[in-house]
Amino acid sequence: MVETEEFIAEAKAEIREAIGDANAVIALSGGVDSSVAATLAYEAVGDQLTPVYVDTGLMRKGETAEIRDTFDFMESLRVIEAQDRFFDRLEGVTDPEEKRHVIGEGFIDEFETVARDVDADYLVQGTIYPDRIESEGNIKSHHNVGGLPEVVDFEGIVEPVRDLYKDEVREVARELGLEEIISERMPFPGPGLAVRIVGEVTPEKAAVAREATHVVEEELAEYDPWQAFAAVLGKATGVKGDNRVHGWVVAVRSVESRDGMTARAQELDWSTLQRIQSRITGENENVARVVYDVTHKPPATIEYE
Repeated sequence: MVETEEFIAEAKAEIREAIGDANAVIALSGGVDSSVAATLAYEAVGDQLTPVYVDTGLMRKGETAEIRDTFDFMESLRVIEAQDRFFDRLEGVTDPEEKRHVIGEGFIDEFETVARDVDADYLVQGTIYPDRIESEGNIKSHHNVGGLPEVVDFEGIVEPVRDLYKDEVREVARELGLEEIISERMPFPGPGLAVRIVGEVTPEKAAVAREATHVVEEELAEYDPWQAFAAVLGKATGVKGDNRVHGWVVAVRSVESRDGMTARAQELDWSTLQRIQSRITGENENVARVVYDVTHKPPATIEYE
């Protein structure tokens, strides 16, 4: 386990040395990784840093409002409404790796636009060690590693938590005094709900995945999962009232893990699963059925795409 006080001091020194007197932008998603990176960078270089949160339309329910409230102490925070641009980019894209690259390119475009506005030469990211292992090991590209375009308009990319596992990042978050809503937050993929949608990403599917994930997170809080969410798989026939419907199939996933490198599907009470399916199908008229994913990692990955 990392020695947090020593790590924080060394990370700030590294950030100051890398950025110098230049300006930087930080990719802030609201997850613990980017939040720790943003806080370290903000404490290291202050007004030289512009935190940038991009609302892609693929975020968790209420995410944007939470970001505004949690990081309002960062006066230079930029919130970019980019939903239409990301859905346009993803139109017709069905291959998982292509999705990740399209989203990575979209993020870089947004960050480069802000960087030109504030004359920033550096990009700070919350990349952690498992991100690098999976991208370099050809398991899947992470939007902030293998998903980046080959050429970016930055003098350098600074990754202060690149050698940490998720549990170590949480320790640093607690030491930095970040709110529990950040330090204990379940992992959320950089590409957002796009990797919880099998096939083409559309606003309708994203809305279903967002609402269903909100239900899962609420209902499974008592189980304290490493990660729990809902994914949209495709369509199937169902019955609502006296009518036949052809609605979405939603998969519920809940896993236990230490660092995300391996994971085990959680054993959930039948009554809990029934409550989840009742809420998801009852609160969304376009959902026909709900299934529970019992697959461990390996052979599956935690996310779907």
